[in-house]
Amino acid sequence: MSIPLTTERLALRAFDESDLDRLLSLDGDPEVMRFLDHGPPPTRDHLRKHGLQRFIRPHPGTGRPDYWAVCESVSGEFIGWIEFRPVADTNTSVVELGYRLAKAAWGRGYATECALALIRKGFCDWGVQSVIANAMAVNHRSRRVMEKSGLTHVRTAFDEWPDYIEGAEFGDVHYELTRSQWRARNSEKAL
Repeated sequence: MSIPLTTERLALRAFDESDLDRLLSLDGDPEVMRFLDHGPPPTRDHLRKHGLQRFIRPHPGTGRPDYWAVCESVSGEFIGWIEFRPVADTNTSVVELGYRLAKAAWGRGYATECALALIRKGFCDWGVQSVIANAMAVNHRSRRVMEKSGLTHVRTAFDEWPDYIEGAEFGDVHYELTRSQWRARNSEKAL
């Protein structure tokens, strides 16, 4: 399995069929899923038939993964995934940033490290013009990753979801970082 992107501590790679049990374990942790889903964890069969292909399939407009498996560089241990996916098949200039890491990996800056690497790659090499992300307003950890990655809060929305998740009454926050904002901030740092 080739490793297309690395950071100081992490390796990001494409998913394959062998990642099924890793994804199952991640989605089976209620704390990991706290702000995402209150339904029962997916079964292995359901994830194999309905979820795994979403992780394996390269984006039709870019040929790159939409979802990257994140592994520690030294140990090779799978710690989760990061999404850097164009929001439309026909327009690859706007991408959505998302992440899901195992609880043991929380608080180490891994999500931010991956996000910064993909944002840089997207703006410098892949023609990305805007990175968007969203989370429940009460998901302070996720919001902190967005902010440390350079995204800024643009709005709070109050949508109705089929299943209530505690804190939903405070809405969902939407963040964004444009290429021009990123370039301006990074040129200032170079001075």
